[in-house]
Amino acid sequence: MSNTVSDRDPHERAHRFDPGEGSDRTTVLLLHGTGGNEHDLVTIASQLAPGAALLSPRGTVDESGQLRFFCRHAEGVFDLDDLVARADELTAWTRAACAAYARPLDGLVAVGFANGANMAWATAVRAPGLLRGAVLLAPMLPCELTDTPLTDDWPGPDLSSVAVLIAAGRADETAPPAAAERLAAWLTDRGAATQLCWHPGGHHPDPTALVEARAWMTRLRAAIGSDDRAVP
Repeated sequence: MSNTVSDRDPHERAHRFDPGEGSDRTTVLLLHGTGGNEHDLVTIASQLAPGAALLSPRGTVDESGQLRFFCRHAEGVFDLDDLVARADELTAWTRAACAAYARPLDGLVAVGFANGANMAWATAVRAPGLLRGAVLLAPMLPCELTDTPLTDDWPGPDLSSVAVLIAAGRADETAPPAAAERLAAWLTDRGAATQLCWHPGGHHPDPTALVEARAWMTRLRAAIGSDDRAVP
C-alpha cells in the first residue's frame, strides 16, 4: 500500500509512504535527485531494503521546472544558507511524518541520489542522531564546504553513531571522484563509519554498487533489529 499526500496535508509536503512489512523497525528516507520526485527511488529502495517502510518526500525547490531539495548558484556550487535551512526543514518534517505514521526514529536510514544524497549528509550533520545510516549515491562535497561550518559548534557534531555508504562513479563528471573522496574524509573526520564504494560508471546509480549497498544495508538493518548501536 502507498499513498501520496498533497502539499495541503498537515505535513505540508508532497510525499509517499509505504508501510513496510510486519514489525520491521527500518524506515528508509528516500531523497530523489534533481528533476525527480517521490516515486523515483522506490524500486532501488525495495532492492536495498526489502520489507522496510519507505518515506519519500518531494523536493520543494523548483529550478527551471526541476525539483530539488536545496538551491544552488551553479552546478557544483551550493547555496550554503539554503542548504542549512532546507536540512533543518527536512529534519522537522521527517520527525513529524515518523510520528504520524508511528515509525520509530531509531530505525531511520536515508537513501539519496545526487542532490538528494547531498541533502541526506547535510541533514545528518545538522541533526546528529536523526539517522542511523545513509546510502549516498553520487554525492559530493564542494571545495567551498571543506572549511565552512554547517553547525554552530564547528568543526562539527559527533557522527560516530552514523554509518555511511558512498557509491561513486569513477567517470562521474557531475559529482567527480575527488568530491566524493573529500566527502568521505569529511564525514570520517566527524566520526561517521564511512565506506566508499567505487563503480566505473558516471552520474547514475550503478547496479554493481547497489549489490554492495544491499549487503551493507542488510548488516545495518540487523543492528537496528537487535537494537545494537554498532554500525557496519
